[in-house]
Amino acid sequence: MENRLLHTPEGVRDIYGDEMVEMITLETTLRKKVRSFGYQDIETPSFEYYDIYSHEIGTTPSHEIYKFFDSENNTLALRPDFTPGVVRSAVKYFMEDSLPKRLCYLGKTFSNRSDLQGKLKEITELGVEYLGDESVEADAEMISMAVELLKSVGLKDFQICIGNEEYFRGLAEAAGLSKAEEEELSEHIRNKNYFGTMDLIDGLSVNDEIKQGLASFSDFAGGPEILDSALAPVKTIDRSVNALNRLKELYDRLGVYGVQEYVSFDLGMLSKLNYYTGIVFNAYTFGTGDAVIRGGRYDHLVEKFGKNSAAIGFTVVVDQILNTLKAQHIEILTKYNRMIIVYDEASYAEAVKLSAELRSEGIDTEMLKARNYISKEQYLSHASEIHASKVIWLENGTRKEAEL
Repeated sequence: MENRLLHTPEGVRDIYGDEMVEMITLETTLRKKVRSFGYQDIETPSFEYYDIYSHEIGTTPSHEIYKFFDSENNTLALRPDFTPGVVRSAVKYFMEDSLPKRLCYLGKTFSNRSDLQGKLKEITELGVEYLGDESVEADAEMISMAVELLKSVGLKDFQICIGNEEYFRGLAEAAGLSKAEEEELSEHIRNKNYFGTMDLIDGLSVNDEIKQGLASFSDFAGGPEILDSALAPVKTIDRSVNALNRLKELYDRLGVYGVQEYVSFDLGMLSKLNYYTGIVFNAYTFGTGDAVIRGGRYDHLVEKFGKNSAAIGFTVVVDQILNTLKAQHIEILTKYNRMIIVYDEASYAEAVKLSAELRSEGIDTEMLKARNYISKEQYLSHASEIHASKVIWLENGTRKEAEL
């Protein structure tokens, strides 16, 4: 019990000092960039009725969600994913809007996954949702904004990897896969499990062309040229052909934004979130094995909440971005404007007045009462630790200053 009083559970941590300042600076930079695209802030609850994350919605698996009961025995859930809650709120408050809605948010998500040993189960995410626009131009805005966000924090070497769920689903439909078989094959392809993929495909009674398509996802990754290669096994499957055409249109639009150099394609990139319906994308960079941005189109999710509307969005994993910047030795430009006033009993009123004046000028000012057992060097050391630029001593009717 004594140890638990000072320690956090596995998967969560304290953030303080310089790292906290860096986190706030990073969040502010990201949020400012998102707002520059016309996105408006929204805040949804940290916990909701479990129903909005249920299997029928197609979001996080039940065993990965922190669940609990309220006093009326309703099952509640800590937010594992922002999107369903934002969609619920948007449908509730903007149901009658005819123009697209752009929303952004910042907050915590919680994951109760047992395979996250050594990783955070509570993470900070910044995200955007663009509702009411089914166009390829909306897709292009999302991906170009993801590029701009990464550039805004100082990253230069990164890649936005784009896929389209519809390509796989067209093949799965043509092969006559059951829902269970489709989910199993999707997991094998997502995890690059070649042997699991082949075991399942070998048992199918379908023509060789479809088998070739299902077995070739690992080959369909790279530049825009792979979109032509991926056409061969699906020429007669309209759903898959349309998916490839959408990706080609998207690539053209990204050329208008001037961000094609940051883009690659991977048709085997399939999300484990079942609500994604078309374009999906992840952003990768050095210093982390996980994606720093995840997103995609979820045109049917909004229907679950009572409105027929297209939608696309993504989330930025702020913790991952922070770790990546440190790994790549990219400095987060934090600004400190702090001073310390050390005062004795007789100088209390003067110290209060001076600190108020400094604060009115935008200077963060800390007041410390002088103690006999604390030396001048200790005050200076403390000032250095908190990045204060000056220490002012008000003692015995005199004023002395030390610049740092």
